[in-house]
Amino acid sequence: MFGNVTIVGVGLISGSFALGLKEKGLARNIIGVSRTEASSKKAIDLGLIDEALPLEEAVKRSDLIYVAIPVDTSLTVMQTIMDLVTDRQVVADAGSTKEALCAALENHPMRSRFVATHPMWGTEYSGPEAAVRNAFAGRACVICEKERSDKQAVDIIEKIYHELGMHILYMNAKDHDMHTAYISHISHITSFALANTVLEKEKEDNAIFELASAGFESTVRLAKSNPSMWAPIFMQNRENILDVLNEHISQLRKFKACLEKENNEYLLELIENANRIRRIIK
Repeated sequence: MFGNVTIVGVGLISGSFALGLKEKGLARNIIGVSRTEASSKKAIDLGLIDEALPLEEAVKRSDLIYVAIPVDTSLTVMQTIMDLVTDRQVVADAGSTKEALCAALENHPMRSRFVATHPMWGTEYSGPEAAVRNAFAGRACVICEKERSDKQAVDIIEKIYHELGMHILYMNAKDHDMHTAYISHISHITSFALANTVLEKEKEDNAIFELASAGFESTVRLAKSNPSMWAPIFMQNRENILDVLNEHISQLRKFKACLEKENNEYLLELIENANRIRRIIK
């Protein structure tokens, strides 16, 4: 059990992480660091954190520091945190991109106390009120560049994620960012683009509300995601995302061509090929 744990950012991921630590009895006291007093107060009211402190004071008092903030902000914040920690503390992050952050910390003298992680879970909601109990159970968590972290630090983070019900995968940062571009980031871009398409072409809000089916709702659900979180992710991982976007656009063009040429046979073939995803996703 940890004495003090600091979560930097008191939102969906970190808030759910904090709830999990409390439920599993892994932390006696949880400190929150937030940009706004209102967010800190909400997190205290919801029972996510026990107290709110400025970053430097929180880090100095903590055994574990868990960072879940927008990936562009994390580059600077993580440098500050790593300048403060000792070899008795552990730092982990939950960012959706890893290559830029790992590169930024590569030569830091305390790099070994940092464990780069990405719990593969999230919703379209944000803020302290978005945190949910048992959020990580049954999900995957990626640990990147395990060999650059102290074994003791990795063991601690692995134990926490296992206690929260996650299974762990290991990747280098470059491969992680490539895979998340295909598995996660393209889904968000597609959802944002589809929402913009509908909003542009369907001027009647009532028609969208009345006619939208469950399929449409599930497809555009991610379009409600926080822009301040996702725009930095897209920019940090732009090369991988451009690759997947080019392939996605190519696939869309195939469907467009089928309709233009009334090629029903090829249209069926495209859909049947897509059905192969059933082997992976039940």
